[in-house]
Amino acid sequence: MTSIRSTVKRKFLAGLVILIPVILTGSAIVWFFRFVDGFLGPLFDSLLGYHTSGLGFISAVIIVFAVGLVSTNVFGKKVIGFVERFFLRIPVLKGFYTAVKQLVDAFSPENKSSFKEFVVVEYPRKGSFAFGFLTKECTIKSGKNGCESFLRAVYIPTNNLYLGEIVLFKEEEVFYTDISIEEGIKIILSGGIAAPAKIVEAMR
Repeated sequence: MTSIRSTVKRKFLAGLVILIPVILTGSAIVWFFRFVDGFLGPLFDSLLGYHTSGLGFISAVIIVFAVGLVSTNVFGKKVIGFVERFFLRIPVLKGFYTAVKQLVDAFSPENKSSFKEFVVVEYPRKGSFAFGFLTKECTIKSGKNGCESFLRAVYIPTNNLYLGEIVLFKEEEVFYTDISIEEGIKIILSGGIAAPAKIVEAMR
């Protein structure tokens, strides 16, 4: 009986491990479908005179693809640049638009300069370590004696990936890894599950 219970328990947990990500992903897709369809759906309903489920979502996908297609050519870049300059002239939207754009650009697969390396730092207290992304190298000069301190700015995600803190560390306090930025993002999104069992220090 003990063996049967143990087997049933293992099989049940194995099923949960497989089903939970599938259910969560499916729920997220359904929510996104309804959210986007809710914006454009009423517009098509008024134009066609009847409701067509999913038409708003399909239209949104086409619009996003079209914007991406246009933004890759010279004319499209000029149009996007004009729109960006328009937003930057509005005091209220300027700060919000700039912050959101920089955040989104940081995680863009085409942006190779935002995140330099995937590192490990001792944070938030001594004896505790956290994954982070090296974003900037800067120098702080003392006004008293003129001494310079070389610091490393590390972005440490604290809520999934898009929210976090910027912490400055000394060079010797940063542990550089051989993990790529793409793999680092996967590790953060998986809650550390995708982290390798052995992390090798990268040569600098």
